[in-house]
Amino acid sequence: MHQDDEIRMTYTGILSCHGKKTVRVIFERGKGDYAEGTIPNGKIEKSFGFSQEELKKLNEYLISNTAQIMEKAKTIHPFRNWLKSGK
Repeated sequence: MHQDDEIRMTYTGILSCHGKKTVRVIFERGKGDYAEGTIPNGKIEKSFGFSQEELKKLNEYLISNTAQIMEKAKTIHPFRNWLKSGK
């Protein structure tokens, strides 16, 4: 696999949206391809550069890994991390 073909995944901490816990997940590849989605609904909402087949696989990934991503997102405390970066 060429380095530009690697997909990087980042995610937020747990957010509250309409009273439900959600996590925003972003997949990036190369110099501009991206796909943004949320869990637990496992739906890609915005994308650029990914084929329909790739987006389908990313949706499936989100759905099948929702529990693990939610657990990891619980450890992210953006406000505390923001305060530490100001030192």
